[in-house]
Amino acid sequence: MHPPAEPRAHAHLGRGDGLLLSGPRLASGQVVDVRLRGGTIDAVAAPGTLPLDLERLDLSGYLLLPAPAEPHAHFDTALTADRIPNPTGDLAGAIQAWLDAQGSVPTEEFVERAIEAALLGLANGTTAIRTHVGIYEAVGLRAVEALLQVREALAGLVDLQLVALTVRLTGPECADLRAMLRAAMELGADVVGGCPHLDPDPVAYHDLTLSLAAEFGRPIDLHTDETLDPTMLYLPRFADLVVTTGFPYGATASHCVSLGMQPPEVAAQVAAQVAAARVAVVCNPQTNLYLQARGQPSAPVRGLTALRPLLDAGVTVAGGGDNLRDPFNPLGRADPLETASLLVTAGHLTPEEAYAAVSAGARVAMGLPEVQVAAGFPAELLAVQAASLGEALAGGTSRVVIHQGRVAAHTTIHREYADATAAALAASRTLP
Repeated sequence: MHPPAEPRAHAHLGRGDGLLLSGPRLASGQVVDVRLRGGTIDAVAAPGTLPLDLERLDLSGYLLLPAPAEPHAHFDTALTADRIPNPTGDLAGAIQAWLDAQGSVPTEEFVERAIEAALLGLANGTTAIRTHVGIYEAVGLRAVEALLQVREALAGLVDLQLVALTVRLTGPECADLRAMLRAAMELGADVVGGCPHLDPDPVAYHDLTLSLAAEFGRPIDLHTDETLDPTMLYLPRFADLVVTTGFPYGATASHCVSLGMQPPEVAAQVAAQVAAARVAVVCNPQTNLYLQARGQPSAPVRGLTALRPLLDAGVTVAGGGDNLRDPFNPLGRADPLETASLLVTAGHLTPEEAYAAVSAGARVAMGLPEVQVAAGFPAELLAVQAASLGEALAGGTSRVVIHQGRVAAHTTIHREYADATAAALAASRTLP
């Protein structure tokens, strides 16, 4: 693992109880001033019309957006790709590679890698993160305990939700895993998770996890149908179970890859069931593009869920970064704008739909309050040096990240050109 770069302090990081954001452009094209007080957007007005009684941050040339949230990360495995390779490149190979290695990982390494991963996400604009944490025989609760330390250490800088996850759960041989899942919730994990489609009895797995979530009064977030096999379709069962039990704490189905393999009429029917059950769906484009369709030598499918039918049905669709440089995905930048870009190029969403998936949709899936750049909403904001949303999603831009009404991170992109003509053209924005 490479140590994180030494952070540089910015003039406005963490100062004061109020802040005036001067001159950013909204997604609508309107240029405004925005006043922040006590973690809330206090006022949005025409430039120069708000009192200059607060510290001022010049955001001229920046696009101001609701901050992204990360609805699906794996910080226990993050940043291990260099020493834990996946020889087959598929999901089964990734799981086996991690199972073979994770028992030897010390607690302090879990902590260090998770902090580095969370800070990477924060620097890119993410102010709230939901990370799944694996519970296996070899590692027990060590990863959960480590991530609880990280959640506490980062409090006030980034909001962290922990999902306690097991691969296998049913049958007498899994009694210890069931006990550890319960213990993880008692320790303070925020969400019950799991992988029903990888268990020999997916139906019983759904029943067990939903019952446990209801007992603790916590949300549930399941890895659902993460396969191209069209016969593996448990998402409708999950949705029906949420409805019939009246589960009130929030339900999320992550991946839902096999839904993308269904005929249009089946996808539409399932999407309607999911919408009626108010189950959110998280699409994780980068990891699923990497892991899926490995066995197809030509014309491989994209391996994403049925995004358009879900949106058309009114389902909350979120976009997640998923794995970060580990056996499940050797790449990744912990960047929600990268996730949104992939939802455009591989998922055929519009830039507006894609950004909504990594911001508004992600926050709904995580049970967080809505954010708009308007008075009365939480001051969870991302300022990107860009003239439009499309330019922002293209990446490579400076960013200012605001969490709880204060600047939590500031990333600056600096470019130099050796040729004077090229430098002049870039300065005039004649070149992109």
